[in-house]
Amino acid sequence: MTAVPARPLSLGVLGAANIARAFINAVRGSPKVDVAAVASRDPARAAAFARDTGVARVHPDYDALLADPAIEAVYVPLANTLHAQWAIRAAEAGKHVLCEKPLAVSAPEARAMIAAAQRHGVHLVEAYPYRAQPQMAKLRELLAEGAIGRLRTAQASFGFPLSDPANIRMDTALAGGARMDAGSYPVSFLRMVSGERPRRVHAVSRIGPTGVDVTTLATLEFESGLFAQMACSFETARHRPALLVGDAGTIITTYYNDTSAALPARIDLRQGVAYDTKLQAIETPTASGFRAEAESFHDLVRAGAAHWSGATAAESIDIALTLDAIAESAREGRAVDVAAGN
Repeated sequence: MTAVPARPLSLGVLGAANIARAFINAVRGSPKVDVAAVASRDPARAAAFARDTGVARVHPDYDALLADPAIEAVYVPLANTLHAQWAIRAAEAGKHVLCEKPLAVSAPEARAMIAAAQRHGVHLVEAYPYRAQPQMAKLRELLAEGAIGRLRTAQASFGFPLSDPANIRMDTALAGGARMDAGSYPVSFLRMVSGERPRRVHAVSRIGPTGVDVTTLATLEFESGLFAQMACSFETARHRPALLVGDAGTIITTYYNDTSAALPARIDLRQGVAYDTKLQAIETPTASGFRAEAESFHDLVRAGAAHWSGATAAESIDIALTLDAIAESAREGRAVDVAAGN
């Protein structure tokens, strides 16, 4: 793929959340992305945030940032329940949108957001930094070339300890819970490696004191015959592994947002069906997922969809449909068919 000229993308940030701080720190110095402005519902907080992060301009509210003609695109790291409102407003203002996962709190919201972007001729994409990692590019390459044969079973999980009831992830009114926060990652990963939307899910959840799910597990069935399992939790040690088993081999990997010496980007491949099949440890370059994702977003805006490493609109709708079905299955205590896509 040809390189995209690095004319910086002028980006505004809606909100002063911790994840926005991490995003700005990661892209600082990038030749492709310039975080030029920030806005918050609290102007004083936005001003302090801008001083801390070195952002040049502060707008008194979100609408003022969207009205800034110098801003080409926005990053939306707001609470889950605010994604649809502000992504649609940004699209209406002619801004491209990089929206934190999960894209929306439901599939109908996701569809409305994507339709608004298409109507106004802008790009709207869901932020999964791990997808921009060189490690995931190598994983997709191995699967495409049939390194483990036909994919038959898969498992992906993500968990970390969280017990603070004041954390927004614990707030039902803000669409919190393990499913929507951590769970969107394994669901997106399984959608990526399978290349299709699951047709049926069967899920169980444990509900915590604040009313959100603190652990959710689900079995996913696919038309191709693939069976997959996802797990997410606020009650475990930090972990984010995946196991892919084909009819001719296995892959064990992680899918971290950021890779480093402490979190190496490694894929363990076994080609063959016997227990003693030789292990191939495939090392790939480490990277900041936030920066890689932001630079891929720049390439998308400047040169089109072929340069985007993340989820497509169709994939994001499928992810939302799957998360909806997992919630329904856990609530009803039965298997649930995943609704039709776009």
